[in-house]
Amino acid sequence: MSFDKYLKAKKALIITLDDAIYPEKDYLLQVYYLFSEFMAYTEQFDAKLMLDFMKAEFELHGNKDIFLKTAAKFGIANKYEHNFDLLHETARLPLKLLMYQNVLSLLQEVVVERNKIILLADGNPAVAINKIKQLEWHGLGEYLEVYFTAEYQFSIDKTLAAIFASKNIEPQEVTLILSENQFDQKLVNLDIDCFSVTEIL
Repeated sequence: MSFDKYLKAKKALIITLDDAIYPEKDYLLQVYYLFSEFMAYTEQFDAKLMLDFMKAEFELHGNKDIFLKTAAKFGIANKYEHNFDLLHETARLPLKLLMYQNVLSLLQEVVVERNKIILLADGNPAVAINKIKQLEWHGLGEYLEVYFTAEYQFSIDKTLAAIFASKNIEPQEVTLILSENQFDQKLVNLDIDCFSVTEIL
């Protein structure tokens, strides 16, 4: 497919991480797997039953309160919530995280055009760093600059303003690609070419 619409007369492509570069589900389900295996080892829970429950909860309701729901279902002690949270920051995944194929092609074209690739990481920076380290970048990692919205009050708009100031670029010189959810929530109020990643998937 042609990416001219996103790259023509631009100096930078800014893209968010979760569900824009790769499906966040691929990370979370591996974390759930590791946690269920940990609980099986330490407390002799049935790892498969626990993982199946967490997967089903995630499919229905997302990641929110998933530890509390799992703890209530299986009688897991509250002290293990720390282990669950820590796994999100430190887990060594069994499988590498893979980019959406068309996003990979877009980023490769950005590099060929000698434009900047700027990655916006939302949420907990330690979790974001762990994800970034375990993504298969296909050699693109060296061309990336990462900004954490946590450093700008978790605001995409404030993070973008900081990028424009530090890089000396104008909003009209940038294309921004968000996850479908971020795009639908209209998280960006700046006058900037902004697209949902679903356009290119």
